[in-house]
Amino acid sequence: MDTARIGIALAGACVTLAAMLARASAEDLPLPGTKPLTWRGDIASRLVAGVDKFLLREIDRAAAERDKHWKRDLSSHRAYARSVEPNRKRLAHILGVRDERVAFDAPALVGTTAQPARVGRGEGYEIHAVRWPTIGDIHGEGLLLTPTAGPAIANVVAIPDANVTPEQLVGLAGGVAPESQYARRLAESRCRVLVPALINRRERMSKLTNREFLYRSAFELGRGLIGYEVQKTLACVDFFAGDGPVGVIGWGEGGLVAFHAAALDTRIDAACVSGYFDDRRNVWREPIDRNVFGLLEQFGDAELASLVAPRTLVVEACRAPEATIPGGRGAPGRIVTPKPSAVRKEFARAGRFVADLTPAPRAWLVVSGGGTGPCASAKALEVLLAGLSPDAKLAPASARPKRLVRKLDPAGRHARQVHEIDRHNQRLLRDSAAVRKEFMKRLDTSSMETFRRSVAWYRRQFRDEVIGHFDRPLLPANPRTRKVHEKPKWTGYEVVLDVLPDVIAYGLLLVPKGISPGERRPVVVCQHGLEGRPQHTIGREKQAAYKAFAAKLAERGFVTFAPQNLYIFGDRFRTLQRKANPIKKTLFSIIVPQHQQITDWLKTLAFVDGRRIGFYGLSYGGKTAMRVPPLVSNYCLSICSGDFNEWVWKNASTHSRYSYVRTGEYEIFEFDLGGTFNYAEMATLIAPRPFMVERGHFDGVAPDETVAGEFAKVRHLYAARLKIPDRCEIEWFVGPHTIHGVGTFEFLHKHLGHPKR
Repeated sequence: MDTARIGIALAGACVTLAAMLARASAEDLPLPGTKPLTWRGDIASRLVAGVDKFLLREIDRAAAERDKHWKRDLSSHRAYARSVEPNRKRLAHILGVRDERVAFDAPALVGTTAQPARVGRGEGYEIHAVRWPTIGDIHGEGLLLTPTAGPAIANVVAIPDANVTPEQLVGLAGGVAPESQYARRLAESRCRVLVPALINRRERMSKLTNREFLYRSAFELGRGLIGYEVQKTLACVDFFAGDGPVGVIGWGEGGLVAFHAAALDTRIDAACVSGYFDDRRNVWREPIDRNVFGLLEQFGDAELASLVAPRTLVVEACRAPEATIPGGRGAPGRIVTPKPSAVRKEFARAGRFVADLTPAPRAWLVVSGGGTGPCASAKALEVLLAGLSPDAKLAPASARPKRLVRKLDPAGRHARQVHEIDRHNQRLLRDSAAVRKEFMKRLDTSSMETFRRSVAWYRRQFRDEVIGHFDRPLLPANPRTRKVHEKPKWTGYEVVLDVLPDVIAYGLLLVPKGISPGERRPVVVCQHGLEGRPQHTIGREKQAAYKAFAAKLAERGFVTFAPQNLYIFGDRFRTLQRKANPIKKTLFSIIVPQHQQITDWLKTLAFVDGRRIGFYGLSYGGKTAMRVPPLVSNYCLSICSGDFNEWVWKNASTHSRYSYVRTGEYEIFEFDLGGTFNYAEMATLIAPRPFMVERGHFDGVAPDETVAGEFAKVRHLYAARLKIPDRCEIEWFVGPHTIHGVGTFEFLHKHLGHPKR
């Protein structure tokens, strides 16, 4: 009896197991015409990891292909200078050294009735607190050391590290070892020395460093903190020029500024770069204020050194001002001491560029203490002085200077410096609409034909200079799929496509039931937002903001595809932007080819009408709606939900509570949108295809008035200039940051030509 029961139980278990296996097998069935998708685990994580590998490889590739941007003529010094001038101009552009400097006769003394400008006196020199105009309302400020025992033999801009004050560098305050007080040592050697103050790396109340705070707005407006501090240095050169030889020297951040200033300005006769020179391919690990869009496309440190040639360049391998920025709200970053071996290798690479230049360039490598010793060693200073004047000698170190005032105020000076740069950024923001209008003046809307021709140039500019474009053919898509959902009105498949080496596209395809043989349906690509997943667009994982819009559209008979975009896993995706920017790329340099591959593949499906593929994205998906359809012509319309607004203002304003300047999205800033493409200009790139904005009155992304103001420009283009008012709409609804799915669904039915069911 027991044996019979056991047999019956085993038989039942076998039937149950067989049914489970059959059901599992049915669920994993691929879409006809595709291979089975067998990957397990988190495919989104695999996607991000693959892009990371791809970008690291592209950084190396950019370095290997850099020579194609250079046309060096080594026949003479004059010919060489002419041949590298385009590279010099490109460097100035990406650093943001664009604004005309203010002319001045001499720095102004900074003093009051209670605090004289003469703050110190050393053996053979005096120290004054000074300030000088630079660009706009920005001033340089610091200390001027002037010889008292005769005329100066040379002029030097001595730039401290960001966390070192001018007072420390001249010996009026502690914190720098006497042997590394290079400003004082040069003054003792009868040089006239200007010591500018740099913006420090200390944190603000917003949990950003001062440098990152100023960098964010500047980057969006086509400027940079490096560029501003180079401008302050070059203003010093303006003052010195014509009054004897001019040199620059700096350590750490000061070395960076001195190096770039010397690369840009041939009036600088000699430069010393201490504790900075390195293989720059890991710049993405450094503090984000060192992020320069497109730097590595043309420049490593060796290429910058070749711009200094044939003038004197001293590279000192020594201890760097090491620092770690943990991140959190700001971007993580670190400064480490360059390895002497890496410095030697990069220095040798620089030498090869100008090896045949006659007479030979004057360049020296000085290694102090195996790369861990003090900065600006006696040897480095001796070589720098020799490059400035053959008769110059490094004087023996004397006693530290005497302070002549009761109180120094580096904190007050620093606050003024931060305020002036912030104010300048905000002025650039205010003026940016006029700059963009001038940029767009070649757009011709006199007819639809002239518009199509003229807008093509702007699309190329957007692709190449703003988004960034990998000039690589897409791989064969090699689609792999598996059925993961069986619903009454649709069937869902996970899809993986190959895009570029190590780069995949992944998403969720919903196919409505009841498609007749030979019938071709329109597609809506439904894009999630920040930290989202395709599954969120069908109502999984309690993501209420999406209102399951991909599933609801599938129930209406649309084919839908929800891609996995890159913006997931916090710092993992944000550092992808850090890796992309130095090679003149962005996250969307990857996202655009992913969408190209997705839409190309969708067009091959027997039940898809490839002429009717629309895009609809929420939040970060709305950002995608503004950037991808301009560059993927397979999209016949675009809907931006919960994101459209005055985008440059949102990124660059330091006064608005809506701004990104104080948030954790350090990857959000895109170089020089202020001078090129705000959202109205991006919508111009979508035209004449239908375009729609979905906007909740209580959406915290932006206030209604900025959304309305920017949209008015788009409406003017469609209605008044192109005479196609029916293709441009906005729906306002009472609600928060969410899909509304009313007017937008009507828009999709209308412009994709799909009747309501």
